Amino acid sequence: MSNKFFAKFKPQKVTKEDVKSLMRDYAFILAGTFVMAIGYVVFIDPLKLVPGGVYGIAIVLHHTLNFPIGLSGLCLDLPLLLIGTLWLGPKFGAKTIAGVFGLSGFISLFELFYNGQPLVTDPSATVILTLFGAVIIGIGLGLIFKSRATSGGTDIIAMILGKYLKHIPIGKLIIAVDSTVVLLSLCIPDFDWTIPLYSWLVIYIEGVVVDMVVAGGRSSKAVLIISNQPEQIKDYILNELQRGGTYLRGMGMYHNEEKNIIYTNVSRKQLPMLIHEVHNIDPKAFLSILEASEVLGEGFGSLHDKATE
Repeated sequence: MSNKFFAKFKPQKVTKEDVKSLMRDYAFILAGTFVMAIGYVVFIDPLKLVPGGVYGIAIVLHHTLNFPIGLSGLCLDLPLLLIGTLWLGPKFGAKTIAGVFGLSGFISLFELFYNGQPLVTDPSATVILTLFGAVIIGIGLGLIFKSRATSGGTDIIAMILGKYLKHIPIGKLIIAVDSTVVLLSLCIPDFDWTIPLYSWLVIYIEGVVVDMVVAGGRSSKAVLIISNQPEQIKDYILNELQRGGTYLRGMGMYHNEEKNIIYTNVSRKQLPMLIHEVHNIDPKAFLSILEASEVLGEGFGSLHDKATE
């Protein structure tokens, strides 16, 4: 492997602000995995729903082979983390690993004490329990994303596919992978056709809630960055976030200095990462984050499809 790959692991000087930021991030991960575990064990699993992802597969294994959900999820997640690191580089880091083990640990803990029955046995309450489960998982996942970690699991598969299917937005690839996992619910004994329908509802609501927690309810953000280190920020956007951007020529009003203003669009997951990295590169940088109700072009929605509607 190249020296550039290993350079990312070199120790760097740690400041008090770095320690505070790291503690906050791990607090988000701890809270997020705890909340997600409640959603999976108390609300989703008793209804035999399969809301995509690694833990959707784990729920199928639980109801078909009586495997524990937490341990099954961990066993599925670890190979995916290894594959993701080899394919995409060490971008997942210790925080994502902490999230993987934290979620598995909390789920395993709740499995010991919860009886696996729905909170309400009345069939008419299924919709309410589904909505609560989706919202709770979405809140937990949003907290994890705010720590600049990822949820691991099938997101990694979607990111690998995205390297080769660059014309398809990563969000659609994630939905496609999760929808494939939902179809595994066909294997569950006493299959009910409402299971995949409720499972897809969970995936949709989960995504909406993550948007609200991380990026104010929008799936994409338009960002204007004014910095004295535009090249370093450009490299991060292109190489790490795998997004494009545009230089806009500008002039500072105070010193009349010419500046390169970066304009880019990022997803809800990438916004906290971009803010954190821009601060690391240039603490005096200026960011303007705009609501992007719709973004069309490579990596986002199809301009052709929109134009021909």
